[in-house]
Amino acid sequence: MTWPIDPSVIPAFLAAMVLVELTPGPNMAYLAALSADRGRVAGFAAVLGITAGLAVYLVASVAGIAELLLVWRPAWEILRWAGVLYLLWLAWEAWRGADADPDGVALPDGSRWRLVGRGFLANILNPKAALFYVSLLPSFLRDGYAPTQVQAGLFGVTHLLISLILHSAIVLGAAQAGHLIAAFAPGSPMTRVRKGLAIGIALVAIWLAWETRR
Repeated sequence: MTWPIDPSVIPAFLAAMVLVELTPGPNMAYLAALSADRGRVAGFAAVLGITAGLAVYLVASVAGIAELLLVWRPAWEILRWAGVLYLLWLAWEAWRGADADPDGVALPDGSRWRLVGRGFLANILNPKAALFYVSLLPSFLRDGYAPTQVQAGLFGVTHLLISLILHSAIVLGAAQAGHLIAAFAPGSPMTRVRKGLAIGIALVAIWLAWETRR
């Protein structure tokens, strides 16, 4: 059997992907806050957008476009500050509250697509996602196997699947927590939780600004 990728790097790659996705960051903070407050339907809508954003970076990386973010500093600075400001805006939205119950059953279709768009922007404006595909993913590519673009594509698709599974788990867990809080302690406790999660998103925005400085 001829492998398109080096099988010896697969365990390290899978471990790295799980660690990357479980490290607290913009996606995790946004999904937890949104799902706890608006339920699993809203959370899964955001997951769809986030996954689409990752797919865009994957295609850009395979095409060699994403590397422009590293060689042209103004592009990097625009991306990182746009991401920080967008997270702060999401934090403000979370602080203000939402318009659906924790089960998310009353979420209109139009609102769902807005959440898909927000998830997409949250990931497109996340410079850490771009840095992953430009810096970390190439370290698993090896000579003597399939062409570089094919290897990158296979690893990238695997990463998309891992992120989809873990993000979905975050949505389900946070939505269940929000539902329990709303059921057993309605009113102000849920409001405090939402505001706490909003503060968490704002802190992630500050962390992102610090970690992505060059």
